[in-house]
Amino acid sequence: MTISLTDALKELPLVAILRGVTPEEVIAIADVLVAAGYRVIEVPLNSPNPYESIKRLSEKYGDSVVIGAGTVVSKEQVDLVKEAGGRIIISPHADIDIIQYSKKLSLYSVPGFLNPTEAYAAINAGADSLKLFPADTVGPKGLKAMSVVLPKEMPILPVGGVSPSTMKAFLDAGASGFGLGSGLYKAGMSVEQTKQNALSYVEGYQAALTFIK
Repeated sequence: MTISLTDALKELPLVAILRGVTPEEVIAIADVLVAAGYRVIEVPLNSPNPYESIKRLSEKYGDSVVIGAGTVVSKEQVDLVKEAGGRIIISPHADIDIIQYSKKLSLYSVPGFLNPTEAYAAINAGADSLKLFPADTVGPKGLKAMSVVLPKEMPILPVGGVSPSTMKAFLDAGASGFGLGSGLYKAGMSVEQTKQNALSYVEGYQAALTFIK
């Protein structure tokens, strides 16, 4: 049975963003992420040959991990992601057409937002989750103010500048999980370093969750 986005985020609400990863290395990187518990992997489309990376990931992990693309800014890109086997469309912005088109193709849609107007536009268009981007600009204080007026059932994932030490503040402010970029993986980073970063984020999240409880 293929894992849903809801179940993937329940297992571990951390999205691995592999910006700059190449098709030749993507499986080795994904192997350590999956072993660490990650169940959502994003290949930004400004990476080298991203559709091939998505295809390889989908072929190996398509049932147990939600694989897809980030930095999606056009319907044509949505089509190519689906053709490659991707199931989630993540954008830096709240583009209504892209959200609705992704849902029409039975894909998950996670658009970026920066304010309540963008958030509600995305929600009304059918978004499955919202990406607060850039999170370090808005900060936990900004998220807390917005979360008061946003639907409690809508998962909000801060992305951009999130570190293990800042997770608790964002969770306290209403975050449901996180998208992890350069703090997790950068182009050319070794598998071992990625593994250590991945584990640090998992430990940071679990510690923040325990402290909150």
